[in-house]
Amino acid sequence: MTNTLKDKVIELFSHHKVGTLATIRDQKPYSRFMMFNNEDLTLYTATNEHAHKAEDINQNPNVHILLGYDRDSDHEHYVEIEAKASVEESPELKKKFWSEQLKHWIASPDDPEYRLLKLTPVTILYYEKPGKEPQELTL
Repeated sequence: MTNTLKDKVIELFSHHKVGTLATIRDQKPYSRFMMFNNEDLTLYTATNEHAHKAEDINQNPNVHILLGYDRDSDHEHYVEIEAKASVEESPELKKKFWSEQLKHWIASPDDPEYRLLKLTPVTILYYEKPGKEPQELTL
């Protein structure tokens, strides 16, 4: 069975849950590590309504995500994603993507300060191995 580029990207999403999210603050990029979940090619990440990233996204919804690559395993592949961020209001999705790991920042899936960010890809560049030219997933 041949994996399509989309299949490879979704497989990467299932193995790599921690990556970086970059927003724009005062006309400059600002990155932080985040935990990601996905439905198909759409990524989701949790935040608190008072976090700087929420303020940044309110000002400019354009974000950049790096996900993948683990030099200590066979997972050398990674993606660079340009995406549009928005707040997902669905209580079902907020419950689905909340986890105990988030308790440091968000008390529960019903926490009124919990914001689920929906990251809709505009461009996905898939790198099979470092140093190789990327493949662009057309969306």
